[in-house]
Amino acid sequence: MTFNDDARLDTSQIRGGGPGGAARGLMIGGGGVGSLLLIGLFLLFGGRLGELTGGTQEASPFDTTQVRQGGSYHADLSARCRTGADANAYDDCRVVGTVNSVQQYWARQLPAQADRQYQPAYTTLYQGSASSACGTASNQTGPFYCPADKGIYIDASFFSLLSSRYGADGASLAQMYVVAHEYGHAIQDQLGLLSRAQQDRQGASSAAVRTELMADCLAGMWVKDATTTTDTQGVTLIRPLTQQDIASALSAAEAVGDDHIQASAGMRVNPEQFTHGTSAQRQQWFLTGYRYGDINRCNTFNVRGL
Repeated sequence: MTFNDDARLDTSQIRGGGPGGAARGLMIGGGGVGSLLLIGLFLLFGGRLGELTGGTQEASPFDTTQVRQGGSYHADLSARCRTGADANAYDDCRVVGTVNSVQQYWARQLPAQADRQYQPAYTTLYQGSASSACGTASNQTGPFYCPADKGIYIDASFFSLLSSRYGADGASLAQMYVVAHEYGHAIQDQLGLLSRAQQDRQGASSAAVRTELMADCLAGMWVKDATTTTDTQGVTLIRPLTQQDIASALSAAEAVGDDHIQASAGMRVNPEQFTHGTSAQRQQWFLTGYRYGDINRCNTFNVRGL
């Protein structure tokens, strides 16, 4: 997925990190950086390193930590990220463009499909660490949505690692998809569904798995119509998708399935420890959103069998 070079970016939807107080909420979809592509993709899509290594300190993506320090990203983001060409060239600008597209999409679709107005959610781009109402944002927590302050937190250096080590094409798709996934959590929050993730946090049919699969589906909805979003001048933001784009998305979804991750780490596949769903489920729910573009079809909490 690439941007039209002459599209204009709106950096007013992006904030820089800063200091704050103690943690008051739960992170949804946090994850850190791994040294292997498999681990990197798994964590990018909301896993935590403890889930791979068997550690107990970060065994769940819903852990809360104390805020310690904050840091800002590019102070000149508005000067750095002006056009779609910048979004194609720089990771932080790509996040800006994706946020612009995703928010415009949901501003149209949430009233049309759920009869409620979309409440914009700011994305905080930071470097190193930043504070949120849910705890410290860092590469160890990865991209996440914080329901306590209605914000998405992303360290763009996390994406730089994927770009430099694993190739720009795959990384750019992963970046855009993970931003859409985190905004999927914002939509769940606005629909009153996100709190269900706290009911049971592990298991093949757990609320945690249903929460993540629904966010995958909502991201697929955006991907379906991403090319219909425009800048403030009416210029289309994103170029038409290719079959390679979709194939890459499905490949990424397969790589981050709980079963695939456990098996690739030399672990026994244990559905009782699932927190995000199997490879087949993540592919299925992404495609459900992509094919139908229907928020009701994405409501995994209304499905008996996943």
